[in-house]
Amino acid sequence: MSIRTDHPGTLAQDRGRAFSTRALSTTTTPGDGHAARATPIYLTAGFVLDDFDHAHARFAGESEDDGFVYTRHGNPTTRTVEARLASLEGGDEAILLASGQAAVAATLLGLLSAGDRLVSSASIYEGTKGLILEHLGRFGIGVDFVGDPADPAAWEAAITDRTRAAFGESIPNPRNDVLDIPTVAGIAHRHGIPLVVDNTLATPALLRPLEHGADVVVHSASKFLAGHGSALGGAIVLAPADRWDQSRYPQLAERTGPDGLTALDRSGDRAFAIYLRDLVVPRLGAAPSPINAFLIGQGLETLALRVERQSENAATIAAFLAERPEVARVDYAGLPGSPHHATARRLLGDGCGSVFAVTLAGGLPAARAVFDAVEVFTRMTHLGDVRSLILHPASTTHLLRTPAELESSGIGPGLLRLSVGIEDVQDLLADLAQALDAIGRPVPAAVEADGSPDGRKAPALPGPVTGPAARAATSPVALAHRALTAQEA
Repeated sequence: MSIRTDHPGTLAQDRGRAFSTRALSTTTTPGDGHAARATPIYLTAGFVLDDFDHAHARFAGESEDDGFVYTRHGNPTTRTVEARLASLEGGDEAILLASGQAAVAATLLGLLSAGDRLVSSASIYEGTKGLILEHLGRFGIGVDFVGDPADPAAWEAAITDRTRAAFGESIPNPRNDVLDIPTVAGIAHRHGIPLVVDNTLATPALLRPLEHGADVVVHSASKFLAGHGSALGGAIVLAPADRWDQSRYPQLAERTGPDGLTALDRSGDRAFAIYLRDLVVPRLGAAPSPINAFLIGQGLETLALRVERQSENAATIAAFLAERPEVARVDYAGLPGSPHHATARRLLGDGCGSVFAVTLAGGLPAARAVFDAVEVFTRMTHLGDVRSLILHPASTTHLLRTPAELESSGIGPGLLRLSVGIEDVQDLLADLAQALDAIGRPVPAAVEADGSPDGRKAPALPGPVTGPAARAATSPVALAHRALTAQEA
């Protein structure tokens, strides 16, 4: 069952209205006979079937009531949020999933088969990079990373006759190096392949990639869309597939159903969207909880307000940090000196997002000092929260990458990632100022309990360790952590 922006739940008077208005009133919940103004939560695994013929009609997609069968395939609460998100992204179709990683995985597995290749920006979320390298690679799917995503020639050179999709992030995590979507989309379409864009950090409040030539948008809805750090979710939003060649994909153009028709025969430009909804997403099992769908829908209602405040705060903080002597570099496209400033101005008229990186001149010791000294910023691995967050990628999210891989990604030991929230900006500035002032302060004696000269080495293991503890101590994560902290000695 497919979700379109002209779904019966879309209120006629909302068509053509502004973004923030549609975020509040785009849809009503299908099947709600009580006229609830807030989205009802349908917390059920399945739905009652009237009789033999009704059961067949529902499963065959021939039911006149456009009803539901099983929440893994669809749910009224989820349906409402999907229609609203499709409207906000300017899409023809939306599918809600259990997480952003599920959205990326379902999209790429729906497009790619063994022997195919993906061309991807190298500046992407580390979890996505791991999915591509460590898991799609096991299935015989190759990847060609574009080291300089701002170079059109590099994208052209990376595409082969086996390339079946292009991937990038609108605002990459954590470097804020904005992707030139129209340029990359044009290159992809000349080769007959779709461009998939992760729009998590920009959100449709700042940028709608489908309007700039992208074919598929994915989100970690856990971030800005939900906005409060209380729910996990992901989303796929699709445009009609009239800009890329679906006939090159056997799963769409060759595989036939019981009716003898292929997906392309049956559904035309919507073949990939329906293939994702009916065959890929349910069979991978990444269905969202109706409660999480409800929370994401609640978040969408205030998305424009939150993103506006977060973007304003981030711009102020980036300018402040750029003037601090402790700071070597601020990766924020909103700064006039950024190499991505012109692209950001062209695509992101109302702000450059609120997730960016700052590199401290003092390297790892300085990053540690600032990280430990913040009081208003929360030390947490998350993004897009109403609260301001801080993380040290090299010792956390990117821990399993080699020094060479970190260097090529621009993730140095002194880099900190900031996700700016909606607090009063003066409090955030004061917090960062006092944290920067902590650089160079003597390390408290309690931190030096391991006996290391500067208190920054990883503690030695207490005598022989066996069993699970030994395996944990020699895991790739533990070894990488010790290698990193050894740099401070």
